[in-house]
Amino acid sequence: MKTIETCVSPDLLELHELTNKTVIVVDIFRASSTIVTALSNGVNTILPVKDLDQCKAYKEKGWLIAGERNGKQAEGFDLGNSPLAYLNLQFAEENVAMTTTNGTRAISLARKQAAEVLIGSFLNLHATANYLQNSTNDVLVLCAGWKGKFNIEDSLYAGALSLALNWKHDCDATFAMESLYRQVGTNLSDFLQKASHAKRLQNHDLEKDINFCLGIDQYNSVVYLSDEGLKLKH
Repeated sequence: MKTIETCVSPDLLELHELTNKTVIVVDIFRASSTIVTALSNGVNTILPVKDLDQCKAYKEKGWLIAGERNGKQAEGFDLGNSPLAYLNLQFAEENVAMTTTNGTRAISLARKQAAEVLIGSFLNLHATANYLQNSTNDVLVLCAGWKGKFNIEDSLYAGALSLALNWKHDCDATFAMESLYRQVGTNLSDFLQKASHAKRLQNHDLEKDINFCLGIDQYNSVVYLSDEGLKLKH
């Protein structure tokens, strides 16, 4: 039987075996939610980039550049890290180079060893789960966290995915988050209003982003990391 485990911080990734596994990178507030939304609204490719200067260089190549640090849009960038910016096919057919505080770092770490890297969010929860059911790989959920620290919303996604898959897990983090999701899943928005990163975003008047990121199954999209960048599976 296939298994699912959870890494609650990129700083703990070295404790997990990634070989022959599908790694689901999740950064609910907001990178993974933004990536899923952008690609579901027609963006062609999103290239995750580690630092701001490297990302800015893609502007000269005709790419849109999206940069976020500490919850705010980085100076000199076309976009920040809001999923709402991509709605209604706003940037359909465009290519976007993106760098964020936590999410793009997690993606760069996962790509080094994993058999496959997917992007997870509540917005495409069951589309991702259905895809995984037809895969032969075990799964590791990599939570982007906040600057190496535990982050409740990312880890709670792991519980939601575990519940959807109904696979074996010997991982206490997955067990704990599945149990918690069973309790709060129907009241996700109210529960996560108290999360530390939600409060950071609230301080920047980003409540609409928070509410959007907690929408379940808004998209029937599976997002994967290809050699060219992040794309939709077809």
